[in-house]
Amino acid sequence: MANSLLPPEERNLTPDQVEALDKRRALGHTFLVIACQFAVMATILLLWVGQDLTYSPGWLHPMAFYFVIALALIGLFGVTGLALRRGTPRID
Repeated sequence: MANSLLPPEERNLTPDQVEALDKRRALGHTFLVIACQFAVMATILLLWVGQDLTYSPGWLHPMAFYFVIALALIGLFGVTGLALRRGTPRID
Protein backbone atom coordinates (compact mmCIF):
# COMPACT_ATOMS: atom_id res chain seq x y z
CA MET A 1 0.00 0.00 0.00
CA ALA A 2 1.29 3.43 -0.90
CA ASN A 3 2.27 5.83 1.86
CA SER A 4 -0.47 8.47 1.94
CA LEU A 5 1.87 11.01 3.57
CA LEU A 6 3.96 11.23 0.39
CA PRO A 7 2.99 13.54 -2.46
CA PRO A 8 1.24 11.66 -5.29
CA GLU A 9 4.23 12.03 -7.67
CA GLU A 10 6.54 10.26 -5.17
CA ARG A 11 4.34 7.27 -4.29
CA ASN A 12 5.29 4.92 -7.13
CA LEU A 13 9.00 5.58 -7.68
CA THR A 14 11.49 2.92 -8.65
CA PRO A 15 14.51 2.33 -6.38
CA ASP A 16 16.75 4.22 -8.83
CA GLN A 17 14.38 7.19 -8.80
CA VAL A 18 14.29 7.16 -5.00
CA GLU A 19 18.10 7.20 -4.90
CA ALA A 20 18.21 10.13 -7.34
CA LEU A 21 15.60 11.95 -5.23
CA ASP A 22 17.69 11.42 -2.08
CA LYS A 23 20.82 12.71 -3.83
CA ARG A 24 18.95 15.81 -5.03
CA ARG A 25 17.66 16.52 -1.52
CA ALA A 26 21.12 15.95 -0.02
CA LEU A 27 22.60 18.46 -2.50
CA GLY A 28 19.85 20.91 -1.56
CA HIS A 29 20.70 20.48 2.11
CA THR A 30 24.37 21.11 1.33
CA PHE A 31 23.45 24.34 -0.48
CA LEU A 32 21.38 25.48 2.51
CA VAL A 33 24.34 24.85 4.81
CA ILE A 34 26.59 26.89 2.50
CA ALA A 35 24.01 29.71 2.50
CA CYS A 36 23.96 29.71 6.30
CA GLN A 37 27.76 29.84 6.43
CA PHE A 38 27.74 32.85 4.12
CA ALA A 39 25.07 34.42 6.35
CA VAL A 40 27.45 34.16 9.31
CA MET A 41 30.22 35.72 7.22
CA ALA A 42 27.88 38.52 6.06
CA THR A 43 26.93 39.23 9.66
CA ILE A 44 30.60 39.64 10.55
CA LEU A 45 31.18 41.80 7.45
CA LEU A 46 28.27 43.98 8.50
CA LEU A 47 30.39 45.14 11.45
CA TRP A 48 32.77 46.86 9.02
CA VAL A 49 30.44 47.97 6.23
CA GLY A 50 29.31 51.21 7.87
CA GLN A 51 32.86 52.26 8.69
CA ASP A 52 34.01 51.31 5.19
CA LEU A 53 31.27 53.36 3.53
CA THR A 54 31.99 56.33 5.80
CA TYR A 55 35.77 56.49 5.70
CA SER A 56 36.97 54.85 2.45
CA PRO A 57 37.80 57.41 -0.23
CA GLY A 58 36.14 57.44 -3.65
CA TRP A 59 34.57 54.30 -5.01
CA LEU A 60 36.89 51.92 -3.16
CA HIS A 61 34.71 50.22 -0.56
CA PRO A 62 36.03 46.65 -0.37
CA MET A 63 34.03 45.58 2.70
CA ALA A 64 30.81 46.84 1.13
CA PHE A 65 31.61 44.95 -2.07
CA TYR A 66 32.35 41.76 -0.11
CA PHE A 67 29.10 42.23 1.80
CA VAL A 68 27.07 42.59 -1.41
CA ILE A 69 28.78 39.51 -2.89
CA ALA A 70 28.02 37.55 0.29
CA LEU A 71 24.35 38.60 0.11
CA ALA A 72 24.16 37.51 -3.52
CA LEU A 73 25.67 34.12 -2.67
CA ILE A 74 23.25 33.71 0.24
CA GLY A 75 20.35 34.33 -2.12
CA LEU A 76 21.73 32.06 -4.83
CA PHE A 77 22.55 29.10 -2.58
CA GLY A 78 19.45 29.60 -0.43
CA VAL A 79 16.95 29.62 -3.28
CA THR A 80 18.70 26.77 -5.08
CA GLY A 81 18.86 24.72 -1.87
CA LEU A 82 15.18 25.26 -1.14
CA ALA A 83 14.26 24.31 -4.70
CA LEU A 84 16.29 21.09 -4.51
CA ARG A 85 14.89 20.17 -1.08
CA ARG A 86 11.25 20.46 -2.16
CA GLY A 87 8.97 17.59 -1.27
CA THR A 88 8.60 15.46 1.82
CA PRO A 89 11.86 15.03 3.74
CA ARG A 90 13.20 11.58 4.46
CA ILE A 91 13.18 10.65 8.15
CA ASP A 92 16.38 8.91 9.24
